[in-house]
Amino acid sequence: MQDQYQRQIEYLRISVTDRCNLRCQYCMPPEGIQWIPHESILSFEEILRLMRISTQFGFRRFRITGGEPLVRKGILEFLKEAAQISGVEDLMLTTNGILLPEMAFDLKKAGVKRVNISLDTLDAERFREITRGGDVRKVIQGVFRSLEAGLAPVKINVVVVRSSNFQELPQFLELARNYPLHIRFIELMPIGTSSERRDDFVPIAEMKDVLGLKEDMATRAIPGGGPAEYYQPEGFKGSIGFISAISRHFCSTCNRVRLTADGKLRPCLHSSHEIDLCAALRSGQSDEEIADCFASAVWQKPAQHHMQDEAWNDVRMMSQIGG
Repeated sequence: MQDQYQRQIEYLRISVTDRCNLRCQYCMPPEGIQWIPHESILSFEEILRLMRISTQFGFRRFRITGGEPLVRKGILEFLKEAAQISGVEDLMLTTNGILLPEMAFDLKKAGVKRVNISLDTLDAERFREITRGGDVRKVIQGVFRSLEAGLAPVKINVVVVRSSNFQELPQFLELARNYPLHIRFIELMPIGTSSERRDDFVPIAEMKDVLGLKEDMATRAIPGGGPAEYYQPEGFKGSIGFISAISRHFCSTCNRVRLTADGKLRPCLHSSHEIDLCAALRSGQSDEEIADCFASAVWQKPAQHHMQDEAWNDVRMMSQIGG
């Protein structure tokens, strides 16, 4: 399905819950957030229906997110059904990794092809501080269990924050050198609680300079259809990627829309404009009518975000939108 700017929209990110077993500083305030009432969250049956409808328009890549998707009861059964939908070519999962040691092999068996794991630091004390109590050892164990299970490629998402983990970039580089892991450094976006931390922003160009990566180094595509720019220096088992949402935004090639846990279809992460698919589902609308809602959302997708020049004014935190 094309939007009005001739971008091919084929990628749906689906948040199955706003709940999480961590409380990361840049994701939510210290006091936490008020959870969406259970009855307002889309059921798995409703999500599966929306997935089937979306495949009629060429959606073929689906990423399951949260919150933390693995905390939702029944997630494995849902993933198994989702993987079997005709037209679903790629079923992926983004997770904080805490539950991966126990679930990696079950995820592979259910039909998940690969995982993205959020891991902003390798230091145990710093991890506890960033996540407000998390155990980094569980995440690291989950990374290697995912490799063992064949959830490949395993991608590590690192949000780079100047006052927190900037000095750790060389350690992540060594991970990519020694293991078949794809480390993706992500610019801090002014979203939610992060909107007040502009001094912590590190541009991609500075990250590359610190790591000694040159523009003429060999690059290669890593499965996923995402916006990352990858480098694989000679001798590396994995790769280093950069996601530049601010200093060199990728809006002209954006191929995705987001479905929140409470059923709102969001054409752009930084825009508060949403289309209420939950209301459409629960008011008895037909598949054709709901398909029209999809088409409308795609057509209304803006040309680009305005993170550089507009303050974050959305009432939702990142965990409520979907990672």
